[in-house]
Amino acid sequence: MSTIYLGVDIGGTAVKLGLVDENGRVLRRAERSVSFDGYKTPILDTVQRAIRDFLAEDAPELAGIGVSATGQIDSRRGVVAGTCGNFPGWIGVAIKGTLERAFGLPVTVANDANCMLLGEVWAGAARGYTDVVGVTLGTGVGGGILTGGRLLEGARGLGGELGHFRLHALDGVACTCGAIGCYERYAATTALVRDAQRMGLDAPDGRTIFEAAAAGDARTQAVLNHWINEIAQGLAGLVHIFNPQLILIGGGVSAQQKLLIEPIAAKVKAAVMPAFAEGLEIRAAQLHNDAGMVGAVYYFRQTMEKE
Repeated sequence: MSTIYLGVDIGGTAVKLGLVDENGRVLRRAERSVSFDGYKTPILDTVQRAIRDFLAEDAPELAGIGVSATGQIDSRRGVVAGTCGNFPGWIGVAIKGTLERAFGLPVTVANDANCMLLGEVWAGAARGYTDVVGVTLGTGVGGGILTGGRLLEGARGLGGELGHFRLHALDGVACTCGAIGCYERYAATTALVRDAQRMGLDAPDGRTIFEAAAAGDARTQAVLNHWINEIAQGLAGLVHIFNPQLILIGGGVSAQQKLLIEPIAAKVKAAVMPAFAEGLEIRAAQLHNDAGMVGAVYYFRQTMEKE
């Protein structure tokens, strides 16, 4: 009989739940809003109710709970150490301890972008690779780094915060973290939309921009090209630091193979020293919405094996 885990992916607007087997397959999934009342209900209270309702439908024997969570996660303690978004009451929340008491199961907690990468390593586009940089482009920029087959976590589990290395430290755009010129202020999809609107384009979202670029609109193509240049320059720096085999691009925009993935790949390889470009692959993530909870379960399994 297969071993079953509960994967929980807590985002800024919703929590995703899934029963995941020992091969990384999602057997059943559900989703619930955590921002339905403007966060008047604490996020973790909503998560606990969602888990109870989810397991009430079908409650197999679980080996444990792996949690992927938005924010800066102290994965050693399973606590939210910080956040750059507007999530009232989220900093300091003891996710691990609270869920262990509520459900009587072992729990691990890791950052959502790290979990995205681990999900892809276990059951997606990065399977079989040992050195990978994963970057997620969306409202912000998340990231994870696999080096020598191990997730780079740092002293407190906060490592891999790719959105907040400084790409334009001296003259850049102010970031929600309080710094100037952070990568996510240039590489996030919101940065693309901001730049397009500044140019006077009708661009409510990333999808509209890609549609206009595909239709041949020159002004939109110029804005898109500038955005891709920013993404590529940041990735080129990471290539020189980590020498990955693979760069994995996640987020909704990663479905844009011709207009995004291929140009990023070409620009990154052109920007790095030749020895670093040799054998370097750049591709889109595969698991999409399942990546976080699958990766959270993989992190749980790895952690339990160490103990």
